[in-house]
Amino acid sequence: MSPGTAVKVDNLVEAILRMGGELTVKGLSRQQFITLSEQYPGLRMEREKNGNISIMTPVKGGSGFRENRLSTRITIWRLQTGQGEVFSPSTGFDLPGGAVKSPDVAWLSNERLAQLSPRQIEEGFIPMAPDFVAEIRSKSDSLSRLKKKMQESWMANGVRLAWLIDPYGEKAYIYRNNMEPETIIGFDKVLSGETVMVGFILELSEFKLLS
Repeated sequence: MSPGTAVKVDNLVEAILRMGGELTVKGLSRQQFITLSEQYPGLRMEREKNGNISIMTPVKGGSGFRENRLSTRITIWRLQTGQGEVFSPSTGFDLPGGAVKSPDVAWLSNERLAQLSPRQIEEGFIPMAPDFVAEIRSKSDSLSRLKKKMQESWMANGVRLAWLIDPYGEKAYIYRNNMEPETIIGFDKVLSGETVMVGFILELSEFKLLS
């Protein structure tokens, strides 16, 4: 980054750490984004294909345990079946469309992982879309913005199955290839990994708001 850009970004990072929430830095190159993410590893960042960078503070407690609970459930299934790998919310996926995005939970199949070299996995953003992603809405998240992300970032780039879980409306939205999303109403329902994560079942009751 140039000195002027570095000062501007540093000031924005200081502001977001003080106030919380999310800020946007416009027009950064891919290399500038990589440098920024390495400089501030504690922040969650995503890059749009136009170079705009979203910088987010760590999530609040409710979102944190829900993300962890979902990741744990998928990880247990993965350990039982030996299928693929589960990636944390801090993992960047370098998508074919040019954006770098990080879902709350991501899973890649063994077949897709075999297309990557160990160096690609270990040392950089994952250069493909996951087979499966899940996003869990936090209180500050715009539902319409999350729905747009599901369609334009994940499904448009080749994700096979995606879930958007909304604890505040007790709804879940299921995205599949070339299909309109399905809305599941009520957290007394379960979600299935279908033909993507065969045998995986998730009880939505685990994601209710604390009373």
